[in-house]
Amino acid sequence: MEKYKGTIIKGIGGFYYVEAANTVYECRARGVFRKDKTVPLVGDKVIISVERNGENAINEILERKNFLARPPVANIDNLIIVASTVEPRPSALVIDKLITVAEFKGIEPVLVISKSDLSPSDDLFEIYSKTGITVIPVSNKTKAGVDKVKELIKNKISAFTGNSGVGKTSLLNNLEPSLSLKTAEISQKLGRGKHTTRQAELFKVCGGLIMDTPGFSSFEINKDNPILKEDLPYCFREFRKYLDSCRFSSCTHTCDKGCAVVNAVKNGEISVSRHNSYIELYNEVKDIKQWNL
Repeated sequence: MEKYKGTIIKGIGGFYYVEAANTVYECRARGVFRKDKTVPLVGDKVIISVERNGENAINEILERKNFLARPPVANIDNLIIVASTVEPRPSALVIDKLITVAEFKGIEPVLVISKSDLSPSDDLFEIYSKTGITVIPVSNKTKAGVDKVKELIKNKISAFTGNSGVGKTSLLNNLEPSLSLKTAEISQKLGRGKHTTRQAELFKVCGGLIMDTPGFSSFEINKDNPILKEDLPYCFREFRKYLDSCRFSSCTHTCDKGCAVVNAVKNGEISVSRHNSYIELYNEVKDIKQWNL
């Protein structure tokens, strides 16, 4: 018997496929996990035992840095949010919801602005360059910006999300031509088929592992991702340096007198668009209490 440390890249029907020592091993989870009601997730770092003439097993699940409920995945490093400069027009609120949940989960959000060859990305770039997150304008036609995305996903586990038609398929093909995805085929190749059971799976791309998320629902603020109003301001990273400077400790950072965040918006240091999204999200979560969770 040999033991290896590896990463779960797929799980289906009680079997887990673990990449370890440049090999993918089919494994079962030890019974102790069922007893503890612990379910191994795609993305988990695990210790496995490999038997020559027996069944390989997952012996230990190492500590997770984060996890998502839908799809059930763990240890995501980057959330690559793909938004388009043209149709479909981007929704700042949707982008900000994705960024907020990523920040809350300890996932690094990255905004990729696609179709920058068809229309300037200045407006989106202006809003999000003030946030402190990485913003990359990309042209899938000229491949401008693609190399920057490649660098970001190297040695990382990255989830890609974006509405239909934003150019995510073309971006994935530019990152890894061997995927050979057609627009209608991305669902099948990455497990998002209309008539297939949703299974999370990681694919090797540019020295990292990527997955395609099943739309925006994974990153909604809901019972799977509850955020209290006290935590919400810290999910807007450009707010953080102002939060201790408000006149009142009970400041909601929406329209309060003496609010340093509101003043920063007035002074152009924080985007009006981002602050509007914050107010909308604050109104969504303001009545959620700790004991409701």
